[in-house]
Amino acid sequence: MLLIVGHKGQLGTELCHRLPEAVCVDQDELDIRDAAAVRAFVDKNRIKTIINCAAYTAVDKAEDDPKLVAAVNCEGPRNLAATGAQLIHISTDYVFDGCHCHPYLETDETHPLSVYGQTKRAGEKAVLETAKTAVIIRTAWLYSPYGSNFVKTMRRLGAEKDHLGVVADQIGTPTYAADLADAIVRILPQLSPQVSGIYHYTNEGVCSWYDLAVETMKACRLPCQVEPIRTEDYPTRAIRPAYSVLSKTKIRQVFGVKTPHWREALLRCCREMERQ
Repeated sequence: MLLIVGHKGQLGTELCHRLPEAVCVDQDELDIRDAAAVRAFVDKNRIKTIINCAAYTAVDKAEDDPKLVAAVNCEGPRNLAATGAQLIHISTDYVFDGCHCHPYLETDETHPLSVYGQTKRAGEKAVLETAKTAVIIRTAWLYSPYGSNFVKTMRRLGAEKDHLGVVADQIGTPTYAADLADAIVRILPQLSPQVSGIYHYTNEGVCSWYDLAVETMKACRLPCQVEPIRTEDYPTRAIRPAYSVLSKTKIRQVFGVKTPHWREALLRCCREMERQ
């Protein structure tokens, strides 16, 4: 039996659409911070594989409650890994400090700048130390028609405003949650101790938040004008990596997954939002 943890989030929703046979839970049904509850649930439902999409992702708010964030992002994954089930665990580009000028490899040194990034890195280590079979997938700039995300926010603001200022000096690659979900479905039957480790998955290409906002206005046919601003013009509680492009070579080679370009993926997402 397959368990999807965090099924109400963007990625969890996409996975539940693709894996209707799975047991799907969120925080209300299973608190992953409770090791005994996790063990009992997995044993009762005879879970063989877990996909963990659950995380504390309020990056700025996380700075004010590191203990709670660590419980969700580190101890929770450790509890899931300790059940003995195969585990696919979702991590983040925020484990890097953004000082590179070329795509990050899975083997590059991590140096998270925020509580969110630090706890997600600690969660990676906990999973690798505890699970017999675990694939950790770092992703970035996730968006979809579901939940709260940058693309949906730009779409809403673009319909309300004539002009917007968006940060242009933070560089990365957006990820359409549907494409990541497709990749995970392809990975599932290939899980084994031999492929355990860290992998990167985003869409292809490189852009800034400004570029993504401009393309969102085009894809959604909104007349709002987007102006580039600097990070220092839009201060936030947590520090973001200035550059967090991830190399996808390893995940393509090992699992044969596809990594569509971010512009093409964005168009598909915007069309899906229109249909909904």
